[in-house]
Amino acid sequence: MLNIKQTADFLRERDRFLIISHRRPDGDALCSSSALCLGLRDCGKTAYTLRNPQTTDKYLPFIEDYHAPEGYTPDVVISTDLADLSIIQNNALHLADRIDLAIDHHRSNTGFCPNRLVLPGFSSCGEVVFLVLKKMGAPMSHETANLLYIALTTDTGCFRFKNVNAHSLRAGAELIKAGADNGAITHMFFMTKRRSRLLLEGMLINSLEFYKEGELAIAPVTLEMMSKAGVTEEDMEDIAVIAGQIEGTEASITIRELEEGGCKVSVRTVNYANADAMCRPLGGGGHNLAAGCTLDCDIAEAKKLMLEAAEKVWKIE
Repeated sequence: MLNIKQTADFLRERDRFLIISHRRPDGDALCSSSALCLGLRDCGKTAYTLRNPQTTDKYLPFIEDYHAPEGYTPDVVISTDLADLSIIQNNALHLADRIDLAIDHHRSNTGFCPNRLVLPGFSSCGEVVFLVLKKMGAPMSHETANLLYIALTTDTGCFRFKNVNAHSLRAGAELIKAGADNGAITHMFFMTKRRSRLLLEGMLINSLEFYKEGELAIAPVTLEMMSKAGVTEEDMEDIAVIAGQIEGTEASITIRELEEGGCKVSVRTVNYANADAMCRPLGGGGHNLAAGCTLDCDIAEAKKLMLEAAEKVWKIE
């Protein structure tokens, strides 16, 4: 395990980097990777990110300049926001045993890389990358600040989630001071939705099922629902927060049917129910308040498995 200074030294001493992350990448995965890439370039290094085939169009304008050209051969492979090799991005499977440095913020990190900086007290991987770049003395350009601000705000729900702490707010303030377009970023990622997304939200709300005297909500999202609403992958981001917005809900479980088969499960909790403890026995993981897993079954079976998982952690003294 490395500290921030050791990680900065590790990066200073090496060159020709390739940065990878996880499947179904969110803003933190994509933008912390790109910010690290840009920071390394600004320090005179050769660095690229490996294009993630599941990237949604909303993020491409911010990150596509960092994608590695075909045939690029790195000397050092870095993972960001990757807690477990089981969820490594699909086109990086051949690099799983080549990761030289892991930068992450998940308490559930499996320690797959000896050289790793894992800071679970931070709400986003972007914050961890921010500290590393500062320690390296990398310039904090307007573009780097934008990338880190997107990483920070998408993992904190624009500073609404319970993972927000004093460091999150200080980092946000520093990034705005460095030139992050906070107003434009907030409007783009948090204040506008496409009509198709709103249609899906309506269907989701109508399909909600409640257990535990209303404290546990399960939201099934079927392929039929997504087809009727006309959503794209871009519309699906943060769909897991909808069910948890209902007053009196302690935990919400969103079960999304996948085109390739199986289901993606996202768990969000408020106080005592441990989301990571629900998902970890099923091959997933995350944080106490937000976690997920992928199940090789249909929605009905996934619901049964998740109800059993919730029962094991419900109001444990």
